[in-house]
Amino acid sequence: MKKTVAEVLKSKPISNVYSVTPDSSVFAAMKLMAEKGIGALVVLEGERLAGIVSDLRVINGQRGKLALFKLDDKTATIEASADEGVLNAHRDILKDDEFVVISGRVQLDHFSGGLRVKVQQAWDLAGARAKYGRYLQVAVGDSVPDVNRLVREFPAKREETEHGDILVHGLRVRMGLCCKSEQGAAVAEIQLGEASRFFPSDAALAAWSAQAGSGSVSVVYDAG
Repeated sequence: MKKTVAEVLKSKPISNVYSVTPDSSVFAAMKLMAEKGIGALVVLEGERLAGIVSDLRVINGQRGKLALFKLDDKTATIEASADEGVLNAHRDILKDDEFVVISGRVQLDHFSGGLRVKVQQAWDLAGARAKYGRYLQVAVGDSVPDVNRLVREFPAKREETEHGDILVHGLRVRMGLCCKSEQGAAVAEIQLGEASRFFPSDAALAAWSAQAGSGSVSVVYDAG
């Protein structure tokens, strides 16, 4: 679940923060809680945050270049860092005034005494929709979208991994139809196949919305 920056920073004061990783056993977590006399633990690995990048600068670190910046989601600001590999992979979005969604490890910043997030992955808004969205829900209005045309104009993005596998970044489509006759009306929902996958950019969502007529479109995410 994506958190606001303010929610992450609520774990202060830093001296009282104890954490476990997502793969820690329940026994290990309970043992730590008993030892420290606390009722809850913060899982700091794999946090997802979203906000605007600011004050980005690149320095020479001990293991190559290191990008330092602030992430502001209007609830608070948190310091962030990205190593050279992450920076090179996401150079097009890790820049000032860009809105990004990041996944990373929240850790203590020994220089400031606060918290810092070490970025492990980053996406722009469209990429985050493709990563975390389940499907595009289309409630058809007075016209039926031209699915083939929309998929051609906004195709899913394909990425080849270092092992030669192909990853497809895009959303499938689920359409809600209402059929009316003199005898009454029926509502049906159709899950379109893999061929319906498209990349959910702002322009793509606007095109789907325009073709849905009086209907509506929305990206559906997993609960929580």
